[in-house]
Amino acid sequence: MRRALLAATALLSLATTAQTALAASDTPETPYVDDRSSADAVVHSLYSAINRHEFARAWGYYGDTKPAKDFDTFVKGYDGTDTVEVKTGPISDEGAAGSIYYNVPVAIQATDKKGEAKVFAGCYTLRQVNAQIQAPPFQPIFIDKGALKPSTADFDEALPPGCGDGPPPPKKDTALEQAKKAFLATYGDQCDKQLLANEPEVFSIKYKDKNAQPGDPDKETRLFHFSCSAAAYNDSSVYYMTDEVDGVRQLQFAEPETDIRYENNDSEGKLLSVTVIGFQTTGWAVNSDYDQDTHTITTFNKWRGVGDASDSGTYLFRNGDFSLVQYDVDASYDGEENPQTIVDYNTAP
Repeated sequence: MRRALLAATALLSLATTAQTALAASDTPETPYVDDRSSADAVVHSLYSAINRHEFARAWGYYGDTKPAKDFDTFVKGYDGTDTVEVKTGPISDEGAAGSIYYNVPVAIQATDKKGEAKVFAGCYTLRQVNAQIQAPPFQPIFIDKGALKPSTADFDEALPPGCGDGPPPPKKDTALEQAKKAFLATYGDQCDKQLLANEPEVFSIKYKDKNAQPGDPDKETRLFHFSCSAAAYNDSSVYYMTDEVDGVRQLQFAEPETDIRYENNDSEGKLLSVTVIGFQTTGWAVNSDYDQDTHTITTFNKWRGVGDASDSGTYLFRNGDFSLVQYDVDASYDGEENPQTIVDYNTAP
């Protein structure tokens, strides 16, 4: 009997404690939601964090573009806010060069600490980067931007039917997207993973066609430079080009085949001759650079780390394509840089 009385007293004490705690907080604690599996789930997770005053977590749902100039300003923006309710509508999405952009209609009702409620509506744009091309640390779906404006409608009617008037995803660059797909399909398993996630350098080259008539507009070729691998002293790249005639294609670099002779067949000995015996092409560009002023791509391939033996090429853009105009070879492993030009189309015969 005594044991039963003690148990009943303990239960009554726990119930009283729970009621006291509930009264102190006015409302039950907002559930913890941290779901990155879909665009609307991220939005709901954002407001879960805001309701729980977990502002570092809320800040973390955004990408590089943050909703305030700094974290402290972001937190101060919610100084008077007590709770926020959120609704999301039908989601539209669009793929763009290794990413999917989601437009999410959103309506919120923010209630301040005095009990006054205000309604806001608009759209959030979220981005999901292809997980296969990411390097650590992995980034899940994140908020790219958001635009909510005060609404005069009731909360139940404020949700936009769609995001036609919301912030659109970036305009699709079809040529760039095709170049990225071609690069990943061909070199996705050969390149460094951290470099695969990088955006390529993009250049626009405008020129007059050799057969152009007076008044004809300039033509345009676009050049895409993809970094592929970084070794001890040589970085390898791949270039793609696109124009209105040929579409997207990989740039091929002409290189001379050489017959190199050393005294006693010893590469550390005296260099006797370097003879061009033919030409070949390659899709690789080593330690390359594109000069927008001269419209040239240069390559520089070190045969060993000190750079005293190497080959280098200069490729000039003219009339819609790049052509080899100069090729130098330094075949002497003598500790000095002393290349000799073995191909020269810069000067007349």
